[in-house]
Amino acid sequence: MAVYWGAACGGCCVSVLDVHEKLFDVVAAADLVFWPIALDFKYKDVEAMADDYIDVTLYNGAVRNSENEHIAKLLRKKTKILVAYGSCAHMGGIPGLGNFSNRKGIFDRVYQTSESTVNEEKTRPQIETEMPEGTLTLPEFYNDVKTLDQVVDVDYYLPGCPPQTERLVEVFMAIVTGAELPPKGSVVGALEKTQCDECKREKTDEKVIKEFKRPWEIEDDGKTCFLEQGVICMGPATRGGCGVRCIEGNAPCRGCYGPPATAPDPGAKMMSAIATMIDSDDPEEIEKIIDQVADPAGTFYRFSLPASIIRKTIV
Repeated sequence: MAVYWGAACGGCCVSVLDVHEKLFDVVAAADLVFWPIALDFKYKDVEAMADDYIDVTLYNGAVRNSENEHIAKLLRKKTKILVAYGSCAHMGGIPGLGNFSNRKGIFDRVYQTSESTVNEEKTRPQIETEMPEGTLTLPEFYNDVKTLDQVVDVDYYLPGCPPQTERLVEVFMAIVTGAELPPKGSVVGALEKTQCDECKREKTDEKVIKEFKRPWEIEDDGKTCFLEQGVICMGPATRGGCGVRCIEGNAPCRGCYGPPATAPDPGAKMMSAIATMIDSDDPEEIEKIIDQVADPAGTFYRFSLPASIIRKTIV
């Protein structure tokens, strides 16, 4: 078994550790042959392996730079079953929001125009820098963030930010015990139905609203559907399977499990759902209500921009 992170926060690696005592079941079934965040393995160790030597690789994180892409291709070559583990590998995740900008815009902001930056020489990271001791190298920072399957062939997708640990154990044990697996390309550890189908909050047949609000602007009663309280909840456009843990914790769904199979683009699905809720026939009033949605692009595509229909900004 191998675990690797690309452009990610590290939460997916923590979720692997969160199996707690079930880690003994994992260790009993598999040897960890590559996990840079936790164990002292080198890339050369993987390069020396025979093709298909690794039975299962959990690749978490998006592909943001040349190192992410190189290791994705290397692990694909060395692995029998490659799993896109977590929202970033699955759909681009939070790093994928970088596609609303581009490399120049990001570098300008980070290395020049941010409020805390002093960089009169306008220094930028270089792929190669010659020093007396030799050549220093950095990975190439790509213009766009890509999902794992936009770079290599992926066998399965295990969604979530991070995936629920219980689902990881279920999927892992199914693989190692030789259980019958779903068709290649399937989203595993999740449901076909939406978050709304799992949610226990009270709903009415007709959801109509006159205004949208941020979560901190309402006094949530803990019972009523967030959308009916005017708070954007991505439940209608998000696959179930996480146990609606955010909603159970009195926070609206943000969409990390990705869209259900019948709605491949979560942003389009969510915009359609919201359009049916606005209680007005007046174009001016409708526009004012829509303007109350803070950061609609970042809200509707928080975890899924690189995998969506729009994919990135066009400059």
